[in-house]
Amino acid sequence: MISLWEFFQDLTNPALAFLPKALLIAVMSATVCGVVGTHVVLRGMAFIGDAVAHAVFPGIAIAFVLQGSMLLGGAVAGVVIAVLVTLFSQNRRVKEDTVIGIFFAFAFALGLIIISQTRGYTASLSSFLFGSITGVPDSDMVLVAVVGFVVIAMLLVLHKELVTVSLDRETARAQRLPVLWLDLVLYLLVTAAVVISVRTIGNILVLALLVTPAAAARMLTDRMGVMMALSALIGGVSSFFGLYLSWSLDVPTGAMIVMVVTGVFFVAWLLSPKQGIVVWLHSRREMVEA
Repeated sequence: MISLWEFFQDLTNPALAFLPKALLIAVMSATVCGVVGTHVVLRGMAFIGDAVAHAVFPGIAIAFVLQGSMLLGGAVAGVVIAVLVTLFSQNRRVKEDTVIGIFFAFAFALGLIIISQTRGYTASLSSFLFGSITGVPDSDMVLVAVVGFVVIAMLLVLHKELVTVSLDRETARAQRLPVLWLDLVLYLLVTAAVVISVRTIGNILVLALLVTPAAAARMLTDRMGVMMALSALIGGVSSFFGLYLSWSLDVPTGAMIVMVVTGVFFVAWLLSPKQGIVVWLHSRREMVEA
């Protein structure tokens, strides 16, 4: 296992130019997912993260076949499915999670059919499902930075409205908020966060970047603004150490990032100032002694 100092030396090694690019795109993706994830956790819509990852799959597969930008292809597919889900889920006769399951399962199945018709099917599918951050082109790095900035800016601008809709839809309607459009915006922002993270962590594990940092932050604070900042910090730092351990131990990067961020969640669960297991055990001990 290499030391952190040796890892920093590798980051500055011209022969390993892909490594700092991989680190940058991993940290950017995790930071954006951390911010978006606070709304996902607040709304109790963790299922959507996994579903969106499946929804972008056909766009990524088509882009791969046409040798185009996988980020752009995934974005187009994600937007189309997000619009369909938003429209169909406004009819409350069929629940939102049911509509999500129908459309996103369809999208993933379509992606599998498309990618199965290409050469190198197994290798390509593995890359899509589990991530691959080697050989990241500069254009993708710029796109991730721009999309990430837009996503965070939109969340900040619409923060109050999105929180209101997430907590009480009827109150939001009574306040004449455009619930349909706010739902659509949130779906699109989640889709954007997933699309820029697929290369880093893959379709299978991307849910962890959306949910786990935000859940860990939720254990540490009740304030939404602080939660967003902590979630972004946890995601970014976990990506750094995940890449370091991946590089050091020669294991898949996406999986190691998930392991690290899950470890952070367990620490937050233990040490939460209000609901942590350590605080609970201490209070129980005081009650017994009393």
